Amino acid sequence: MTPRILLLSAYDAASHQRWRNQLVAMCPDYHWQTLTLPPRFFQWRIRGNPVSWLAEPCLSQPWDLIVATSMVDLATLRGLHPQLATTPCLLYMHENQFAFPVSEQQQGRLEPQMVNLYSALAADAVAFNSAWNRDSFLRGVDALLNKMPDAVPPGVVQALTEKSRVLPVPIENRLFVDQGRALNWRCPHLLWNHRWEYDKGPDRLLAFLQALEGRSMPFHLSVVGEGFRRYPEAFDQIHQQFAGHIKHWGYVESRDGYDRLLREADIVLSTALHDFQGLAVLEAMASGCVALVPDRLAYREYVPEPCRYRSDESSPEAEARAAADCLEQIMVDKPASTSPDAWRASRLAGRYRALLDDLIAGR
Repeated sequence: MTPRILLLSAYDAASHQRWRNQLVAMCPDYHWQTLTLPPRFFQWRIRGNPVSWLAEPCLSQPWDLIVATSMVDLATLRGLHPQLATTPCLLYMHENQFAFPVSEQQQGRLEPQMVNLYSALAADAVAFNSAWNRDSFLRGVDALLNKMPDAVPPGVVQALTEKSRVLPVPIENRLFVDQGRALNWRCPHLLWNHRWEYDKGPDRLLAFLQALEGRSMPFHLSVVGEGFRRYPEAFDQIHQQFAGHIKHWGYVESRDGYDRLLREADIVLSTALHDFQGLAVLEAMASGCVALVPDRLAYREYVPEPCRYRSDESSPEAEARAAADCLEQIMVDKPASTSPDAWRASRLAGRYRALLDDLIAGR
């Protein structure tokens, strides 16, 4: 009998769609059924997804395994559908609400964190896309429980640790260049390819570019990524102040066009304050770019130390100077690009299949 797997994505953003499509493609020997909800109305989605799916017929069917993303309220879902209580469940953590940066208006939100905690407790296994994601989640749970006044059972964090593992979102094989390519060290093409939101550090990007300009360093610039109706003002200032350096600006509609840009750029740049795995950087590295990233987050897991500039979250200006220093040294040393081979889909497919099989078998 072909194992039947129910895949739940309660906030089906682009990166979540990509992951679940890859998962189904990597594991074609299973029967997959997918339930998704659009990536909007965050508070309602993370708390209300079991209600939104309350009358879904497939939740009354027998399944060999449930795979749910981190936005799914897995504990409530299993409570509302008791027939699922004995079905093994894998929770996949693209992100965790303990480490997610929030605006001042959102400070102190407890419910999203509790959804993550309850879901992890209800799952049979929890997979994280990076060690940094896993460790920040476990630290966050520990800190939260230590604040509670009473009736906190011992061993919660230890139990979560034992069921947790790191299993990255794969990078498609087609993105990897088989051989190193020539890079323009005289006037490098810098690629900043992230969501146009405050947590990706656009103010730090502006400060970095101003530092390069102050040193008369030559560069070309592409600033791409998913944009929104409202975005940080730093982008408009960058577009105006550095117009003479810009090769590409804004969202690249075509995937083929974006892939070409990855192969055209020399250095992939991050100024992020938050990145749970760093797919944009990994994709560019696979395509032959040298990385230039802050020494924090998941970047330490795959970017060589000489390509990580000193992190200073308290001072964008000081961090910009450190990034400019690092770029100057990189241009002198001319390092070869580092291919993130361990993140290849063909390398990770076996690990995914082994985990699914183990859970289905009850191991």
